[in-house]
Amino acid sequence: MQTTARNELTGKITAIIDGTVMSEVKIEVAPSILVSATVTKEGMDSLGLKVGDTVTALIKASSVILSNKQLKATARNILKGTVNEVLKGAVNSEVKLSLGSNIICAVVTNEAIEDLSIKASQEAYAIFKASSVILVG
Repeated sequence: MQTTARNELTGKITAIIDGTVMSEVKIEVAPSILVSATVTKEGMDSLGLKVGDTVTALIKASSVILSNKQLKATARNILKGTVNEVLKGAVNSEVKLSLGSNIICAVVTNEAIEDLSIKASQEAYAIFKASSVILVG
C-alpha cells in the first residue's frame, strides 16, 4: 500500500486499552520508543488487532510539532530524537529526526526553525496526538 504520509513507523503492539468508543493502542517502533494511537472500536474490529501483532503507524509530517525541550502536553506522543537533517524551503522546512532506527519527518515554518535554533545533530522532541496516528495492519 502506498500513501502520501511521510512517516511510516512499523512495530509490535505492546498494549491495548479498550474503551467504549475508542481504544488506545501502544506500538513499540524501536527499543523503548512507544507510539500511541487512538482507534475506534469499529477500526479495532475491522483490523482484528491484538497484542503482539505487527502494525504500521502513519503520521502526516504536518501533524508533528517540534520542541527543543521536553514539554508536558496533552499529546500522547512526545518522542526524543536527534535531528538528522533540515531541508529549508521558501516558507517551510522539513526536519528529519532520528528515533532509534526510525526517521520521523516534521514540516514546520522556517520562522519556527529559527526561533528554536533547530540544527542537525541536536536533540529535539517530536510531538503528535494519538488521534493523528492511522494504523495499517
